[in-house]
Formats: sequence, structure tokens, C-alpha cells
Amino acid sequence: MSDKTATPLLDTINSPGDIAEFSTDKLKQLADELRNDTIRSVSITGGHLGASLGVVELSVAIHHIFNTPHDRLIWDVGHQCYPHKILTGRRSQMSTLRKGGGISGFTNRKESQYDPFGAGHSSTSISAGLGMAVASELDGIKRNIISVIGDGSMTAGMAYEAMNNAGAMDSKLIVILNDNDMSIAPPVGALSAYLSRLISSQSYRTMRHYAAEIASKFPRQIEERAMRAEEYARGILSGGTMFEELGFFYVGPVDGHNLDHLLPVLKNLRDDKQTGPVLLHIVTKKGHGYAPAERSSDKYHGVGKFDVVTGKQVKAKANAPSYTSIFAKALIREADDDDKVVAITAAMPGGTGLDMFGEKYPQRCFDAGIAEQHAVTFAGGMACEGYKPFVAIYSTFLQRAYDQVIHDITIQSLPVRFVLDRAGYVGADGATHCGAFDLAYLMTLPGFVIMAPSDEAELVHMVATAARIDDGPSAIRYPRGEGIGVELPARGKPLTIGEGRIVREGTSVAILSIGSLLKEALLAAEDLAARGLSATVADARFAKPLDQNLILQLAKNHDVLVLLEEGSCGGFGAHVLSYMSNAGLLETGLKVRTLTMPDRFIEHDTPGNQLSEAGLDAPAVVACVLKALGRGDEVEQSVRA
Repeated sequence: MSDKTATPLLDTINSPGDIAEFSTDKLKQLADELRNDTIRSVSITGGHLGASLGVVELSVAIHHIFNTPHDRLIWDVGHQCYPHKILTGRRSQMSTLRKGGGISGFTNRKESQYDPFGAGHSSTSISAGLGMAVASELDGIKRNIISVIGDGSMTAGMAYEAMNNAGAMDSKLIVILNDNDMSIAPPVGALSAYLSRLISSQSYRTMRHYAAEIASKFPRQIEERAMRAEEYARGILSGGTMFEELGFFYVGPVDGHNLDHLLPVLKNLRDDKQTGPVLLHIVTKKGHGYAPAERSSDKYHGVGKFDVVTGKQVKAKANAPSYTSIFAKALIREADDDDKVVAITAAMPGGTGLDMFGEKYPQRCFDAGIAEQHAVTFAGGMACEGYKPFVAIYSTFLQRAYDQVIHDITIQSLPVRFVLDRAGYVGADGATHCGAFDLAYLMTLPGFVIMAPSDEAELVHMVATAARIDDGPSAIRYPRGEGIGVELPARGKPLTIGEGRIVREGTSVAILSIGSLLKEALLAAEDLAARGLSATVADARFAKPLDQNLILQLAKNHDVLVLLEEGSCGGFGAHVLSYMSNAGLLETGLKVRTLTMPDRFIEHDTPGNQLSEAGLDAPAVVACVLKALGRGDEVEQSVRA
């Protein structure tokens, strides 16, 4: 492996300007070194490897042809940005990738001037690029704007909204469609590359412009037919008719791993004096150049640490099954007994566990693509016809469909069951994937039933509960990662709606927790007991409807009440406080405190460190109680000790 890890050219690169004068042969060598360096880096830290390997040549070509950061380069999602990071002065920091205090796994404006737009969610690059293009025109600045978007991201409606807008404007925008699924393009080769180079050239574009001018002198009907004939002629050769109809000048397809083909086309687009948006269609392979990734079914989309030679991933042995897998198995059990149970996801069957459901019930499992809005309303349509849809979407992704959740589901009281994976802190994926707001944005909606399991057994019961809610929408939120190791029931039993439970009896302090922070509440209760403070710990189970009897009991029988949630302010604690205020429970001398996520974003780190930084772990709960009781000096003593 020594010859494969040698990087003499890459070692000389500190910024993209260093490769501006490289020959094509040098760029090819650089691409080989960059690919090996990306593999080596990710083998140490883990991360998104497959997508990054697919754009090594594209990254080299763009930074060679264009003048970044003056020219703006926007990577959609950011999964494929690792080679870009290495070329833009962050190679020495790759060992800190996705670690606390290190660099992000996505593009991040705070991190580098070469990241003009942050992206953890998909399908935003064309909209952002168009905004930058128009802003540059208004400022009188000549610059190229390049938006790189994958074919997966093109399944989202936002991409087409942006293209429709861009196609009606004269702003110069270069969109590079990275097609790594061969979902659009026919096989590419020398003829395709020649045609793409010809079509993207200034002479062709100028000739096309003059032809349009001549055609405009003819009657309108003849002019329109002439223009369409030219578009469709190129469409037949390239497959780009759809993009032409949206107002883009289409070029491609081009082999995205062949610099001999890629470089001249990009140069033509850079030097083109014509206005209006252009779409360059390149074809690549995820995991290209690394055999283990090429053989893998997911092309090593997201990996942990791995052995570079064998590709074998190093995975820590789990102490308990993951919440995701437990949900999937529980849903399968419900589907076994009810053929109306169906499952829907938005391009994340593996991440949500629905790949397991789909293996057993392929006709009842639906992947809507990166189209959360459609997925939600699609589920609403199925609910109208008597089916029981479970919509499994990450908490942070459901934000993209909030209007549909309100207008199409909640107002109509449709029994759509939302399953929110990755609720709370998510570790290495950082702020963009942190499920901070679901309690706040769902608890405001009338008629919603919202559940949060404190352990994996509770999750099984909540899936059974949701399956039987037929008069309105419901949601279950649960965290990323594994459970706490409790025994699982053979089958879930429906819970009484809106009823929490007492899990530890005490006398002076009460901690009311929602969701997986119950374990922190119990640890805090142990610490408080050692300090002579008897603590009750309650599991709310339901964020909505609130268990008012339980809250009343806790308020009347304790001196301090702590409300604990792994969510933003405005969620569970806010609603409990509102109820208590209206019920007069805040006028009795009771000391009430709410512990929520702080009013700021916390970047990538381990989940444990994120909880500690947020002040939501057991020591933070203990400190909160002691301060409420005027014993804050004990907190200072503990810190010094």
C-alpha cells in the first residue's frame, strides 16, 4: 500500500490556486492521490465515503478551471465534499472530521471561505446558486456560480422550483447534475464527449444565438417550430429535453471520471459569454476507484472506521439493539395482523429501518424519494382510503413538510402516524441533523397525539398504540442509536392515551422527563438521594395530550419540579408551564425549572458530550435542583472537586 498512499503532488497543494497551471497529466495524478488520501482519511474517522469518491475528478477539474472562492462552488447536501475540503486547505484537519472541535462532515460557511453555502439537507444548491448569481449581477461583479447536485437530490421538488425560476431569468448559472445511478443517462463515450464539447463551445452557442435571431424574423409559428426542432435534435442525442423545457441549455452526458472529457467542457462553460442557466450532465459511480465501496450495495455511503486494504468496517459491539431496528420489528408485527398497515419514507429506508419492513412487505412499503412534502400528503391520501400509514422520517427532515403536516393532515384529522427517528442530538452529523424542534412544532397542532419512549420496550408499546389511533394524527419521536438494554415484550400493548407513569417515588423533588432522558433523571435522583434529597421521577410518555393528573400530583407533593426534555424551548416544558399557570399551580411556592436544549446550535461531537454541553445530563439536573433550593455552593464544590 505504500505506493498507493504516496502523495507527492497533493503534498504541495495548499489552495486551489496551486493547481491552476497543472497539465492534464498532472491533474490525473493529483486525482489518484486525492482519491487515496480521501480513503485513508475516512478510514480513520468514518464518514460519507462513497459520494466523495464519485466526485474526485470533478473536484479537481472545477478547482483547476474556476477561480474559487471568487467563483462560487456549492455542493448539494455536502456528502461529497471531502475531496473539496482537502483541496481547499483543510487536509491537515481531516483527522478531526465530524469530531468535537473538528471540521464538519458537510460544507459549512463558518469553516472556510471556499464553502459559500452550508448544506446538510438536500436539493438546495440550485436555489442558493441562483440567489448568488442574481446578487452578483446586482453588484456588477462578474463571477461564475457552480451548483453541483446529485440525481438523488433531483427527486425533490425544490430543485425543480429553482430550475423553473432560473429558466425564466438571464442570470448565468452553471448546474452540474452528478448522475451516479445511471438513472437518466445512456452510456457515455467518445461520441457523447465530442458532442458535449461541441455543444458547450462558444462558437456553437453563438451560432445558436444568431440562428434564433434569424428565426425571430419569420412568423411566430415558424420561429417556435425551428427552436423546438433544435432543442429536440439535441435532446434525442443527449436526453436533455426535460431540462431544455425548464429553460436550461443542456450539455451532456459526460464521463465524470474522465478528465480528458470533463476539462474542455468546463472550460467552455467558464468562457461562455452567453447568459442564462446551463446544465452539465455528468455520469459518475459512487465509490469509484475503491473496490470494496464499488462492491458494496450502498457504495459505502456512510461508514465507520475501516481497514483500507480489506474495506472491513470496525464496528463497536452494540450493548442493545438500536431504536431504529426495534421500531422496524414492532411495525412488522403490527403489519402481520393488519393488512392495512403501510410504511412510507423519504429516501431513507435504511436509516429509518423500513428496509426491513420492505423485505417482508414490498407491496406495502413506499419510498417517496427526497420529497418529504409529497410523502406526507401521499400518506394522507392513503389514510383517506382506510389504510394505516406510518411515515418514518428523521425529525429534522420532517421540518421540510410542515405545511403539509398542518394543512393536509392535521386540519383534516387524518390518522397518519409519524415516526421521527433521530430526535434529539445525533452526534457526528451535527446541527443540520439534530432533531431539536419536533416537540415544539408538533405540540402546537390541535388534535395531535405525541409520544416519546424512555426505552426500547416503551417504543414497542407506542408503535402498537399508534396503530390503533384512528381519529387523528400521531407521532412517536425517538433518539438515534441503541436502547438501554431492557427486556423487550413479544408484542406491544396499547397505552392509555395521555397517561404517564411514576418510575421512582420520592418526597421533596420531582423530575418529569419526556423521552430517553429518563435515564439521566434516574441517575440524578440517585445523586440527590446521596445529598439527602428524596426525588420522584416520572415518565410523561405523552407530550400531548398532557397527563394533567400526574402534573397536579407532582406539583402538590413536592418542593421542586424539574421538567426535562431533549428538545428546544417552546416544546414540552412550555406546554406544561402553560397548563400549570392556568391551573394556578405556580402560585403555591413550588419551584419549577425547565431544562431544554440551549438557544443555540451545538456542532458535531459525541452525543454524550452534546448532552453535557447542553446541560441536559444527570449532573446538570442535580445542579438545577440544588440551585433552586439555594444550595448552589454545593455545585461549585463539586466542580472544584
